[in-house]
Amino acid sequence: SIEIAQNKAYTALFGVSTQDFFNFIQRDPSLLAGIPTLARVAAYGGGFPIKVGGEVVGAIGVSGAPTVQHDVDCAKAALALVPDAMRDE
Repeated sequence: SIEIAQNKAYTALFGVSTQDFFNFIQRDPSLLAGIPTLARVAAYGGGFPIKVGGEVVGAIGVSGAPTVQHDVDCAKAALALVPDAMRDE
């Protein structure tokens, strides 16, 4: 779970949530086959960029809950505690 959470955060540094990233790559068979094989890339929910003033300043990744949706909900709750962070839904 720790490594998966770290990979989700790393992937979110691209500037989009890991769920949005998955939604993007699933439309292209070559991306869907290749992207998940890259080290440190996680293409499932639970990772979010932290943006302040429109700029990515960090990321959060959550893993280990019983479902991906629980990971997403936990990450969103943590983001709500970051002052000045922009909310991407």
